[in-house]
Amino acid sequence: MAQTDSGGAAGLEVSVVIPAYNEEEVIEPCVREVLEVMRPAGRPFEVIVIDDGSTDRTREILKGLKPEMPELVILGFKGNHGETAGWDAGFKAARGKVVVTIDADMQNDPHDIPQLVELIGQFDVVTGYRRVRHDSIVRRISSRIANWTRNRMTADNIRDVGCSLRAMRRECLQGLKLYKGMHRFLPTLLKYDGWTVTQVPVNHRPRVLGTSKYGIGNRLFRGIRDLKAVRWMHDRWLHYEIEERIE
Repeated sequence: MAQTDSGGAAGLEVSVVIPAYNEEEVIEPCVREVLEVMRPAGRPFEVIVIDDGSTDRTREILKGLKPEMPELVILGFKGNHGETAGWDAGFKAARGKVVVTIDADMQNDPHDIPQLVELIGQFDVVTGYRRVRHDSIVRRISSRIANWTRNRMTADNIRDVGCSLRAMRRECLQGLKLYKGMHRFLPTLLKYDGWTVTQVPVNHRPRVLGTSKYGIGNRLFRGIRDLKAVRWMHDRWLHYEIEERIE
């Protein structure tokens, strides 16, 4: 894929995108920690938090943080539309040259962001995989089975599709059409589109506040259906190279 760079708005280099749904316990420490990591890095940045129609104080807390955080951008959904919609809205709003994705639950470690961003240029997409999982045994086993199954059906080798910590050139996301559940296959879809993808180990932390809102209970059957759709896309994806053009 061509390495042209259209640049970010107002010189922004990095957009950190964080979907959140009913995360009143963790949203403030999450945003504060991201800012603590990004501000010393010296790269102009923004932090986009998408409130997915929360019914708790998530949006109220974000609005309270805004006066002291000029880097913070808040997108509030009218109603709950799901995780993929949150990512999609964040991607469309992002103005940085590099788009970083991270979960709001603080299990992803923001201190891993700089190493991912540094690799952009060598690669178009840098996706993390959790070195040591701090999840329940049921979640770890189901994730291992899901990763193996997805890779087998999509002809890919992504080690940890459930890890949300990624960095991507903004061009990768322009024109990308996401459907419900497709965020789980994002690195694979970008590889299909010709972008270069690498994988790096990242830290994973136990969840100490709140509970998972996008859990395995609402993923199983939808995930199987989505996997069949991605397999269909893999078999029919257009791959061609223009050898010459004569005018």
